[in-house]
Amino acid sequence: MTDPSSAAASDDLLLAGCLAQDRTAQYQLYQRYKAAMFSSALRILRDRELAQDALQEAFVQVFRQLAKFRRESTLGAWIRTIVVRQALQLLRRENSMEVYDPLRHTEPQVAWHDSLTGEALDKAIGELPPGYRSVFCLIEVEGYSHREVAELLGISEGTSKSQLYHAKKQLQIKLHHLYA
Repeated sequence: MTDPSSAAASDDLLLAGCLAQDRTAQYQLYQRYKAAMFSSALRILRDRELAQDALQEAFVQVFRQLAKFRRESTLGAWIRTIVVRQALQLLRRENSMEVYDPLRHTEPQVAWHDSLTGEALDKAIGELPPGYRSVFCLIEVEGYSHREVAELLGISEGTSKSQLYHAKKQLQIKLHHLYA
Protein backbone atom coordinates (compact mmCIF):
# COMPACT_ATOMS: atom_id res chain seq x y z
CA MET A 1 0.00 0.00 0.00
CA THR A 2 1.27 3.46 -0.88
CA ASP A 3 1.90 5.89 1.96
CA PRO A 4 -0.40 8.92 1.37
CA SER A 5 2.33 11.38 2.42
CA SER A 6 4.85 9.86 -0.02
CA ALA A 7 2.23 9.90 -2.80
CA ALA A 8 1.58 13.59 -2.08
CA ALA A 9 5.32 14.31 -2.10
CA SER A 10 5.65 12.42 -5.37
CA ASP A 11 2.75 14.43 -6.82
CA ASP A 12 4.47 17.63 -5.65
CA LEU A 13 7.64 16.65 -7.56
CA LEU A 14 5.63 15.82 -10.68
CA LEU A 15 3.68 19.05 -10.34
CA ALA A 16 6.89 21.08 -10.12
CA GLY A 17 8.31 19.27 -13.14
CA CYS A 18 5.14 19.78 -15.17
CA LEU A 19 5.05 23.48 -14.31
CA ALA A 20 8.64 23.68 -15.57
CA GLN A 21 7.44 22.11 -18.86
CA ASP A 22 9.47 18.94 -18.21
CA ARG A 23 8.08 16.43 -20.76
CA THR A 24 9.22 13.47 -18.64
CA ALA A 25 7.28 14.76 -15.63
CA GLN A 26 4.22 15.37 -17.83
CA TYR A 27 4.44 11.83 -19.17
CA GLN A 28 4.82 10.40 -15.65
CA LEU A 29 1.82 12.38 -14.41
CA TYR A 30 -0.26 11.09 -17.31
CA GLN A 31 0.92 7.51 -16.70
CA ARG A 32 0.11 7.74 -12.99
CA TYR A 33 -3.50 8.85 -13.48
CA LYS A 34 -4.58 7.65 -16.93
CA ALA A 35 -6.09 4.26 -15.93
CA ALA A 36 -8.25 5.59 -13.10
CA MET A 37 -9.33 8.62 -15.13
CA PHE A 38 -10.16 6.50 -18.17
CA SER A 39 -12.37 4.31 -15.94
CA SER A 40 -14.23 7.37 -14.69
CA ALA A 41 -14.81 8.65 -18.22
CA LEU A 42 -15.85 5.21 -19.46
CA ARG A 43 -18.45 4.82 -16.69
CA ILE A 44 -20.09 8.03 -17.83
CA LEU A 45 -19.76 7.66 -21.60
CA ARG A 46 -20.07 3.85 -22.06
CA ASP A 47 -17.97 4.10 -25.20
CA ARG A 48 -14.22 3.38 -25.22
CA GLU A 49 -13.41 5.77 -28.06
CA LEU A 50 -15.38 8.63 -26.50
CA ALA A 51 -13.79 7.91 -23.11
CA GLN A 52 -10.35 8.02 -24.72
CA ASP A 53 -11.25 11.34 -26.40
CA ALA A 54 -12.45 12.71 -23.06
CA LEU A 55 -9.27 11.54 -21.35
CA GLN A 56 -6.99 13.14 -23.95
CA GLU A 57 -8.87 16.42 -23.97
CA ALA A 58 -8.98 16.46 -20.16
CA PHE A 59 -5.21 16.01 -19.90
CA VAL A 60 -4.69 18.83 -22.38
CA GLN A 61 -6.77 20.98 -20.00
CA VAL A 62 -4.87 19.64 -16.97
CA PHE A 63 -1.53 20.72 -18.43
CA ARG A 64 -2.90 24.11 -19.52
CA GLN A 65 -4.47 24.79 -16.11
CA LEU A 66 -1.87 23.22 -13.82
CA ALA A 67 -0.66 26.61 -12.63
CA LYS A 68 -4.22 27.26 -11.36
CA PHE A 69 -4.21 24.12 -9.15
CA ARG A 70 -4.78 25.58 -5.65
CA ARG A 71 -4.11 22.40 -3.64
CA GLU A 72 -7.57 22.54 -2.06
CA SER A 73 -7.83 18.83 -2.87
CA THR A 74 -5.44 16.14 -3.97
CA LEU A 75 -4.00 16.40 -7.44
CA GLY A 76 -5.85 13.20 -8.40
CA ALA A 77 -9.20 14.62 -7.24
CA TRP A 78 -8.57 17.82 -9.21
CA ILE A 79 -7.70 15.85 -12.35
CA ARG A 80 -10.79 13.62 -11.86
CA THR A 81 -13.01 16.72 -11.76
CA ILE A 82 -11.59 17.87 -15.10
CA VAL A 83 -12.03 14.38 -16.61
CA VAL A 84 -15.62 14.10 -15.37
CA ARG A 85 -16.50 17.52 -16.72
CA GLN A 86 -14.97 16.67 -20.09
CA ALA A 87 -16.83 13.34 -20.21
CA LEU A 88 -20.10 15.09 -19.36
CA GLN A 89 -19.47 17.67 -22.06
CA LEU A 90 -18.94 14.88 -24.60
CA LEU A 91 -22.04 13.09 -23.34
CA ARG A 92 -24.14 16.22 -23.80
CA ARG A 93 -22.77 16.56 -27.30
CA GLU A 94 -23.54 12.91 -28.12
CA ASN A 95 -26.92 12.61 -26.42
CA SER A 96 -29.46 14.95 -25.03
CA MET A 97 -29.74 14.12 -21.35
CA GLU A 98 -33.14 13.12 -20.07
CA VAL A 99 -34.01 15.50 -17.28
CA TYR A 100 -37.14 15.09 -15.21
CA ASP A 101 -38.80 17.38 -12.72
CA PRO A 102 -37.61 16.77 -9.18
CA LEU A 103 -39.76 14.25 -7.32
CA ARG A 104 -39.80 13.63 -3.59
CA HIS A 105 -39.28 9.90 -3.25
CA THR A 106 -37.36 7.68 -0.94
CA GLU A 107 -34.54 6.10 -2.86
CA PRO A 108 -35.26 2.46 -3.57
CA GLN A 109 -33.01 -0.09 -1.95
CA VAL A 110 -31.57 -2.32 -4.63
CA ALA A 111 -31.60 -5.95 -3.55
CA TRP A 112 -28.44 -7.66 -4.76
CA HIS A 113 -28.74 -11.31 -5.69
CA ASP A 114 -25.95 -13.53 -4.33
CA SER A 115 -24.89 -14.55 -7.82
CA LEU A 116 -24.82 -11.01 -9.23
CA THR A 117 -21.58 -10.45 -11.12
CA GLY A 118 -19.79 -7.18 -11.72
CA GLU A 119 -20.22 -7.75 -15.43
CA ALA A 120 -24.01 -8.09 -15.08
CA LEU A 121 -24.21 -4.99 -12.91
CA ASP A 122 -22.01 -3.02 -15.31
CA LYS A 123 -24.22 -4.12 -18.21
CA ALA A 124 -27.37 -3.04 -16.34
CA ILE A 125 -25.84 0.35 -15.51
CA GLY A 126 -24.79 0.73 -19.13
CA GLU A 127 -28.39 0.25 -20.28
CA LEU A 128 -29.64 3.19 -18.21
CA PRO A 129 -30.55 6.37 -20.10
CA PRO A 130 -27.58 8.77 -20.24
CA GLY A 131 -28.92 11.20 -17.62
CA TYR A 132 -29.68 8.45 -15.13
CA ARG A 133 -26.36 6.74 -15.81
CA SER A 134 -24.37 9.96 -15.34
CA VAL A 135 -25.96 10.81 -12.03
CA PHE A 136 -25.78 7.21 -10.79
CA CYS A 137 -22.09 6.88 -11.66
CA LEU A 138 -21.13 10.27 -10.25
CA ILE A 139 -22.89 9.66 -6.93
CA GLU A 140 -22.70 5.92 -6.36
CA VAL A 141 -19.38 5.14 -8.07
CA GLU A 142 -17.36 8.36 -7.94
CA GLY A 143 -18.71 9.55 -4.57
CA TYR A 144 -19.90 13.02 -5.54
CA SER A 145 -22.67 14.69 -3.51
CA HIS A 146 -25.98 15.76 -5.04
CA ARG A 147 -24.83 19.37 -4.73
CA GLU A 148 -21.62 18.62 -6.67
CA VAL A 149 -23.49 16.63 -9.32
CA ALA A 150 -26.00 19.43 -9.73
CA GLU A 151 -23.15 21.88 -10.29
CA LEU A 152 -21.30 19.58 -12.72
CA LEU A 153 -24.40 18.84 -14.80
CA GLY A 154 -26.07 22.24 -14.55
CA ILE A 155 -29.20 20.81 -12.91
CA SER A 156 -30.87 21.31 -9.55
CA GLU A 157 -30.12 19.13 -6.53
CA GLY A 158 -33.73 17.94 -6.70
CA THR A 159 -33.24 16.83 -10.29
CA SER A 160 -30.06 15.01 -9.27
CA LYS A 161 -31.98 13.20 -6.53
CA SER A 162 -34.79 12.39 -8.94
CA GLN A 163 -32.38 11.04 -11.56
CA LEU A 164 -30.69 8.85 -8.94
CA TYR A 165 -34.05 7.60 -7.70
CA HIS A 166 -35.15 6.62 -11.20
CA ALA A 167 -31.76 5.08 -12.01
CA LYS A 168 -31.97 2.86 -8.92
CA LYS A 169 -35.57 1.98 -9.68
CA GLN A 170 -34.64 0.90 -13.23
CA LEU A 171 -31.66 -1.07 -11.95
CA GLN A 172 -33.91 -2.81 -9.41
CA ILE A 173 -36.30 -3.83 -12.20
CA LYS A 174 -33.51 -4.95 -14.55
CA LEU A 175 -31.79 -6.99 -11.86
CA HIS A 176 -35.05 -8.48 -10.62
CA HIS A 177 -35.86 -9.73 -14.13
CA LEU A 178 -32.34 -11.03 -14.55
CA TYR A 179 -32.40 -13.05 -11.33
CA ALA A 180 -36.10 -13.83 -10.91
